Amino acid sequence: MIEARTYRNEMGEGRFLSFTTGYKDTDLWIGIDPDSYQDEMKVFCFDRIKFYRTQLENYLVIDPEFGRSLMPYQTNHYAPELAVGMALAAKKANVGPMAAVAGAFAQHLGKDLMNQYKIKEIAIENGGDIFLHLLSPIILSIFAGNSPLSGKIGIEIPKNAGSIGVCTSSGTVGPSLSFGKADAVMVACKDTGLADSWATSLGNRVQVAEDIDSILKFTEQIKEVLSVVIICGGKVGIRGVFDLKIIKQRNG
Repeated sequence: MIEARTYRNEMGEGRFLSFTTGYKDTDLWIGIDPDSYQDEMKVFCFDRIKFYRTQLENYLVIDPEFGRSLMPYQTNHYAPELAVGMALAAKKANVGPMAAVAGAFAQHLGKDLMNQYKIKEIAIENGGDIFLHLLSPIILSIFAGNSPLSGKIGIEIPKNAGSIGVCTSSGTVGPSLSFGKADAVMVACKDTGLADSWATSLGNRVQVAEDIDSILKFTEQIKEVLSVVIICGGKVGIRGVFDLKIIKQRNG
């Protein structure tokens, strides 16, 4: 059963025309700038998600260890492009390939939409993992469960950022596997599957708030990581090219 994603109620805020689509337990929120939006995109998105989901399921029948491994894993020659990309991203972050699945799905669909239609701006969210293609700035708030900082801070993606992935992992929120205790680890990369993999990998390292500084220092050597935000135990740390922003709370 797909969990209720109530945080989607405030996504977009008039900037995008949005809809949701899903197949089995894959559930995506898709926002398109109003000038580019077409109703037929809904059917297109469903068909592409079903295609990628079926591709991956068929490959898992042939190579079930791909879905079980928690460490980098080499695909075989039957692997579809989606699985190969997931494995490559996961290898860089030293995690299993399924750590990249949500980000990879979002990015593949986003690229398909951009190839099929003339789209100015797009946002695709898949369980907290987001593919973006933007022309003007946007602030992404960070959901961190019961943390007092949840929804109160975010990062600003500047104008003309192009295509980018912003993914979040948590050891205290949601169903995704994490060996850490962070309330949220948000990572931004140009590749969404890679951002997803690094969010999982860095999240696994956070056991206590005192770990934040050393993990941020570690990310300085990861050139693909554009920005990282870590929330744990009421504390926050940030490193990278994007600015941290305070989110104004609405009254009532």
